[in-house]
Amino acid sequence: AGEEWKDLKQKKKGDGSEEVLCGLLEEIRKQVVSYAASSLQLPDLFELGGNSCLQLARCLSTTATDPSSSVTFDVMGKNTSFYYCVCEELHSQDPDAFEAMVVDIAKCITDALSECKSLLDESQDASGLGGNGLLLTSALRELCTNKKAASCLTKVPSFLLPPADSPQASEWVGGPPPPQIPRGANPNQINFIRRMQEMSNSRMRRSGKGLEKDTVLGNVLRLGLPWKHESVLSSYANPVRRSPKDIDQISDGHRRQLELYQSKCNELIRQLVVAGEQPRKKVIQWLTDALLVNAKADAIEKDPTKISSEELLYNLSAVLLKLCDPFVSNPDKAALVDPGFVTSPKSHGGVYELTGDNALTRLGDNVSHSEDEYNPKNSFIPLCFFFCSRALALSIVPGMSSYDSTSRHVSHMAWRIRSANGDIFSDRRFNHTLQVKYGMGIVVKSPTYATDVFRFYNAVAGFLLRLDSDQLKTMPEHLVSDACAVLDFASDHTTGLLSGIDFGNSFRLTVKLLSKDCAKFVRNYNLRASLGDILHDVFLPGDGSHRNDIPNSVICDPLSGGRPYLVSDKMCQDTLAPSLLLLYGEVETTGFYEKSSHRVKIAALLKYLWDSPEHKSAFRKIAEDQESFITFANGIINDMNDKFAGVMEKLPAIRTVQLQMANPQEWAAISEEERETILERHEENERSVENTLKLCDTVLKMLGFLNTDKAIRDMFLLPDMCPRLANMLLFVLTKLVGSRGLDLKVDNPEKYNFRPKEMLQNVCVVFSSFADANTFQAACAKSGYYTPDLLSKSVKTCRKLGLLVGESMDLFEKLEGKVEEAAKTLGDDEEIYEDAPDEFLDPLMSEFMIDPVILPTSNNVVDRATIQQHLLNDPTDPFNRKPLSIDDVVPAEELKEKMKAWLDAKRAAKGQN
Repeated sequence: AGEEWKDLKQKKKGDGSEEVLCGLLEEIRKQVVSYAASSLQLPDLFELGGNSCLQLARCLSTTATDPSSSVTFDVMGKNTSFYYCVCEELHSQDPDAFEAMVVDIAKCITDALSECKSLLDESQDASGLGGNGLLLTSALRELCTNKKAASCLTKVPSFLLPPADSPQASEWVGGPPPPQIPRGANPNQINFIRRMQEMSNSRMRRSGKGLEKDTVLGNVLRLGLPWKHESVLSSYANPVRRSPKDIDQISDGHRRQLELYQSKCNELIRQLVVAGEQPRKKVIQWLTDALLVNAKADAIEKDPTKISSEELLYNLSAVLLKLCDPFVSNPDKAALVDPGFVTSPKSHGGVYELTGDNALTRLGDNVSHSEDEYNPKNSFIPLCFFFCSRALALSIVPGMSSYDSTSRHVSHMAWRIRSANGDIFSDRRFNHTLQVKYGMGIVVKSPTYATDVFRFYNAVAGFLLRLDSDQLKTMPEHLVSDACAVLDFASDHTTGLLSGIDFGNSFRLTVKLLSKDCAKFVRNYNLRASLGDILHDVFLPGDGSHRNDIPNSVICDPLSGGRPYLVSDKMCQDTLAPSLLLLYGEVETTGFYEKSSHRVKIAALLKYLWDSPEHKSAFRKIAEDQESFITFANGIINDMNDKFAGVMEKLPAIRTVQLQMANPQEWAAISEEERETILERHEENERSVENTLKLCDTVLKMLGFLNTDKAIRDMFLLPDMCPRLANMLLFVLTKLVGSRGLDLKVDNPEKYNFRPKEMLQNVCVVFSSFADANTFQAACAKSGYYTPDLLSKSVKTCRKLGLLVGESMDLFEKLEGKVEEAAKTLGDDEEIYEDAPDEFLDPLMSEFMIDPVILPTSNNVVDRATIQQHLLNDPTDPFNRKPLSIDDVVPAEELKEKMKAWLDAKRAAKGQN
């Protein structure tokens, strides 16, 4: 070859030397490839072949850092690279030897990889391969650039977990099983045992921990930037003294490292998926197992002995997001997502089980596995779609929740330190917690990852929108709840990342699921409340009373000239106003503080819709649905009755503590333990007052604008509603005017939404809107809160402070006299009722019934208003606890006629006297 090379150098161009040179080079290539293949097949025959697999592993690793020396790339194409040719040559000579080579190289790489605890660590593997997680995973990815090698990798025993029904599945390796938390353990014991579990190397073979320790892909995907890692925390040292720009630069550096690693993980799995049918099946089985063994990763109290690390779950979701990318951005491919996947156990492998410990709740009730054969046009797209949604439910969704909790904890700690005249700069616990927050934010606030998540959930919404009701019922509930959680997190922490992303499908799905048609089967009120929150937090445009940092590109529909979705969307115009009224009543069961927050947001949405001409026709329809309206109206009244009095009692307590803390000597004289108790009670009072007064203020304003419409005002005058409305309004007056509530003082009243004069004004506006209604006048006169002095004092206060003017003031003044007249008439009727037969009296309230009805579940007779109010909070018969709804009650017509005849006779007799 050397002699031929000398001859070629002497020849001139164009005399055939190029063909000879190419032939010579091809022969050299063949010899080199043959030598390398023989060295790998029979290493003992060659002086330098003793560690040939390790040498090739090093070459594959070097490829990632030095493309110029790459053995997997060639200018003529990937199928002409040195590595590809060696693989093909060795496989043609001896397939078994080729498979053994792949197994040995994979073992060299994975053994070194197992020495890395995070992406910040370097391997100290005894084989000498070395390198960090990025280099080693890149080497594994390069190994799989040959499809035959990729196929061999999926055949190694460590590629999959043992099957669930195998004896090996329940074996413990790495040591004895760690201790489990006993029943009745106290918090200190629980924390101690949790730490022992986290430190333990023992694991069940088929478990989340086994997945990341004992499988090839688990070993790869487990690497990340855990916020607990000392190097991560130390990068945020002295966080209080660092500027936001500095923190962002550190976080962005971590994210670039993580995103580069995830891209290599994605490339590795893609290589395996495209290597052939059998490798693809193995990858799908690994993904299935990964989701099954981590089914409880979204639990509040996680068992670290059974689930994988957060890093593995984050990386898994990032890889699946990339697999979904082609159809997330392509509507034609997205149409291939088949809803039958979630009801086909053979397809989902138990990931979307309907029964057992790992059963997933569906949007509708009574869902069963489909008896029809699942035969999609494309089986891989639905699998990627639903597996990705499940992976996100186990990773980013609980991760965002943890970050949000930590963020709120940081704010709370800062408040506590400042309240105690402490210094956040020198407080070690506060600085450490802030470091943890920044470390957790590396992933959950990553622009690249978050953008993929947002785009995916908008695609999820588009998929759900095209389903009919029967198909929609079968969908896992977490598809919707996770989308809400992600958007809720973004509205609080990453608003800037939403810009430029299409959320049209998310808006339309939210409106659809809140509609009365979907309310019939989507019965999870917490989920429905979350949908209402999303409309408020994400899609409600900002104004003077509502600040919204969400980009206009999210709030507005580009296809309607940039108008907000809330006014431009046709379904929204037709259904949203009635849906929100229904939702206002439904959130009653969502929790004390949560209920208040939900209702404040619903009221803000209703006000925005009320002011939009596009929604006027929908508001007119509200009065046509009496049952839904009464549920909504009772919710409003319950809010005021239940909470307002307690709040007015807590304000003086808040003021007392404020004065104590403002006096350093007095505050220091109190023991530390007592100060802690006072602060805890004070925080609870502040939180309660802030939430409740905001709700009360919102409710009164909502009553004011809704009752400018006569049809809605007439609904409040119904016999079932009017007495409750009058009671509530007079009750508020007693607290503001009768109890000198206007004179209450607290520091920083705006913080607590405490604006007593504005609240009195709102109450009196409502009074004036009903002033001409005889029914309302009588209801006020009958109320136990009514006194002539109360209304007289309220009128004088309004006039003095200028709270009402013009016609509203005149109507309120006239109401005072009209209620006094009604009270005199009522006194006459009360004398008549004194000797009424017992059968005419409500057995629960001991009052003369107006509209008696029979409860079919117990045959008792009560007033309709009484049972209607009872059923709002308890859907059972009050006499025997049997299930009961207002539709079940039967009018007691015969008794009602008998009562009327008796009453007419009594009034006639009194008139003659």
